[in-house]
Amino acid sequence: MAYYHKRKKSDIVVIDMPLLDTRREKDLTGTFLSDIVLQVLSFVAENERKNIKQRQTEGIAAAKARGVKFGRPSVSLPDNFGEACERWKKGELSVAKAANICGMSKSTFYDRAKKAE
Repeated sequence: MAYYHKRKKSDIVVIDMPLLDTRREKDLTGTFLSDIVLQVLSFVAENERKNIKQRQTEGIAAAKARGVKFGRPSVSLPDNFGEACERWKKGELSVAKAANICGMSKSTFYDRAKKAE
């Protein structure tokens, strides 16, 4: 990240950190200091992101160990799903009509029919 502004020939201005204002002091010392500070901040940010991901992974594992279920809860099939599915397989109903009878979308009906096989 620190060298990105150099490739783009842009300046970085952090209002509450004048040391990072790359518009000023373009001499060797000023550039060197701002580069070092940017490198340190980039390193700290990258390590913090790794720590967050690690804590997230540990939290998910702990929740799964406690039996927590992730994702949307599954919805039970309507009582008439089996009959509508059989009629659809026989060609008596289109997917749209069978899904409409069951009160679900065509894609959900088709997905559930595939899983029921």
